Amino acid sequence: MARFDKHVLEFDLEAEVARISDFLRHTLARRLNRRGAVVAVSGGVDSAVCALLAAKALGPERVFSLLMPEQDSSDGSTQRGRELCAGAGIAYVVENITATLAALGCYERRDRVIRDLLPDYTPACRLKITLADDLLGQDRLSFFNLTVQYPDGRLVKQRMPLEVYLGVVAATNMKQRTRKLLEYHHAERLNYAVIGTPNRLEYDLGFFVRGGDGLADVKPIAHLYKTQVYALARYLGAPASICSQLPTTDTYSLSQTQEEFYYGLPYDQADLLLYAFRNGIPAAPAGEGLNLSAQQVERAYRDLTGKKRMAERLHAPAIILED
Repeated sequence: MARFDKHVLEFDLEAEVARISDFLRHTLARRLNRRGAVVAVSGGVDSAVCALLAAKALGPERVFSLLMPEQDSSDGSTQRGRELCAGAGIAYVVENITATLAALGCYERRDRVIRDLLPDYTPACRLKITLADDLLGQDRLSFFNLTVQYPDGRLVKQRMPLEVYLGVVAATNMKQRTRKLLEYHHAERLNYAVIGTPNRLEYDLGFFVRGGDGLADVKPIAHLYKTQVYALARYLGAPASICSQLPTTDTYSLSQTQEEFYYGLPYDQADLLLYAFRNGIPAAPAGEGLNLSAQQVERAYRDLTGKKRMAERLHAPAIILED
């Protein structure tokens, strides 16, 4: 490679749409023997691109979308999902999962753990979890902060002990697993396949819930970096509201980007670092292309190594005694 820079992620959009469309048609008809596709639409760019690709490959009449908000979802996510489906001619239903999550104890379990850290926390508060350090800054022990906004507007940020972090995440992961339950209900009802929506950052680095959004029959964009997904969204005519939307988790009641919750970097920078890491580009030339020091790239590479190791565990099938 003569020079490493942001242009390494540019690709032929028309050819890629044709390649993914062929892959979807062949996979559903020949390998899965399914008549169509179910896509959970979150209002974000990944699910939008998957829905549009499925509609292009199979015809919109053979795509069924689910919009599954809950009490902590942002107001705009469902609106963006409706706009996408209406514009593409994709049939959809809105299934609010708040009552199901409440019955499972999702919110109560989460709140009980938070009160171990903040005894005056109430369900009227809003919250999010954020990384406490700068990934490219000085080496130090990484940990998570809990940010809580009280009804009077007061903001409190506290370092999360491990047991509090694990308890909150375990409770909120019910959201992804409940959505997947409904996706498979409709897929089995229609004899459709469930489309998974992870991009390469999420797939390679373990940003998904095992048995939740990590579960699917086919994952058509898992080889594409987030930057490339945004390029496809614009090419396929996704609504401007989606193409301009920054990646969020839409899991906690306070607005929370994927950068501050998991990656520690903007998605475009994380894309290029992952590309360099996967392609064995040494830290010094990678840093030159990213305007970073070799030390910063080396720290990012160590973080990517740990995340990829965790992703391998999440992807692994169940361990059995005999094959």
